[in-house]
Amino acid sequence: MNREERIDVGALFAAHPFAEKILRTLDAAGHRAVLIGGVVRDGLLAAWGGDAVFPPLDVDIATSALPSEIRELFRGHPILAVGEEFGVVVVVAPNGHPYEVATFRTEGEYDGRWPGNVALVRDLETDVRRRDLTINGLAASADGRVADLVGGLADLRERRVRAIGDPGARFGEDHLRMLRVVRFVCQIDGTLDPETARAVAAHAAEIESISGERVRDELLRTLATPRGSVGLSLLDELGLLVHILPELTAGKGVPQPEEYHPEGDVFVHTVAAVRVADAFIRDPLVKLAVVLHDVGKPEALVRNRGVNMGGHCAVGAGMVQRIARRLRLSRSETFRLAFLVKNHMRIADFPEMGRGKQVRFLTSGEPGDGGSLAERYPMFLDLLRLLVADCEASAHRSSGWAPVLRETLLVAEHVERVGDLTRARKLIDGNDLIRLGMPVGPRLGDVLETLHDRILAGEIATRSAAIREAESLVLPTRDETFRSRRRDTRPGSGDAAFLP
Repeated sequence: MNREERIDVGALFAAHPFAEKILRTLDAAGHRAVLIGGVVRDGLLAAWGGDAVFPPLDVDIATSALPSEIRELFRGHPILAVGEEFGVVVVVAPNGHPYEVATFRTEGEYDGRWPGNVALVRDLETDVRRRDLTINGLAASADGRVADLVGGLADLRERRVRAIGDPGARFGEDHLRMLRVVRFVCQIDGTLDPETARAVAAHAAEIESISGERVRDELLRTLATPRGSVGLSLLDELGLLVHILPELTAGKGVPQPEEYHPEGDVFVHTVAAVRVADAFIRDPLVKLAVVLHDVGKPEALVRNRGVNMGGHCAVGAGMVQRIARRLRLSRSETFRLAFLVKNHMRIADFPEMGRGKQVRFLTSGEPGDGGSLAERYPMFLDLLRLLVADCEASAHRSSGWAPVLRETLLVAEHVERVGDLTRARKLIDGNDLIRLGMPVGPRLGDVLETLHDRILAGEIATRSAAIREAESLVLPTRDETFRSRRRDTRPGSGDAAFLP
């Protein structure tokens, strides 16, 4: 049966011709060389009519050749020394694409994160049996024939995620594999083998020894699938979620007004919102914002002495920044995530805002380039996506987001005519107000914001009109300042009495 299973190497090599060259060069030199891991798994799913992406972007190759032998065979190509001590050589194709070529190996003396030693071997089976999951232990030769030494074909057909060998031993070797289990259940729309599930639950607390960036990568990969809510629930059932996102599990049992949230407590609502998001949000960072959008509710409820959850958006934004640091998110990613959580309730009031305030909000965040709304206002559109997921997972449904969407279209058209805050700042800025006699201070900022809002609303269209309006606003302030200074310079009014 195994020999009859093939992947479409014609399609694969059309996209990766250098991968074919690597395989055939190694074969011709007397070495065994195979495609390994994800490329084989996804190739089979695609051949069976699944929704896997094939050909993939990256192709991994394993071989019986030693690193020195690989180097000699490809001495005419750039070679990156990124893991040669582990038997890994990266050969760079003429088009610049890197291909990882790994010598068959066995590993030992794990610390729960990395192997303490690696021994290179010449046979495929020894290499496959040290890998994590049966569906990732499949190999294929250059003609596409699949080799299955660990029962991966049957598991893949049944969409079953199962550890190779003793699951407790596999997760003891590298604790991150527990998160990979969840990710692959979501990725292949599968189920988890019961013995593997029990082993994950037994080792769940050990995930805390894994670095934030490795946890982040697996979490985002899980959320990038169309089954992020399944992953979230599975992480919770296996006891992993409380160790990687304890702020989220704190929402369990935290009640919400049944009028607005008949679905249940904060945690139940969050899972429901992610389930909605799975249908139309592809960006895993935006999906993470959906996961964390109500993370501030438990703390806000305590701060408000159990009366309500007012202020949970601001509380949540602060918590998100701490979570982002723990997960080693970039500064830009942290900003986006905190912006979405902080403003996820504010956007619901968008239709009631003044036009100037609407323009400010629509164009806030990090503006982009392009013709579509999503390209021009990416942060706002991400916020709108979050609003849809939030509302659809509550009693509000479309009544919560449809008016915002209609108003967004109107305001976007308005911005096309009058411009954004950048144009407003060109018409008038703080220096103009100072030149008109307004002292530096909070009042100057308030007047400038008023002027900019009127420009954004389309009420002021030219610089001369902006200056005239500024003069009408500055003059009372200037007169009041003059009267105040005269009062302060009367004899007996303090140090000012000695001013000339």
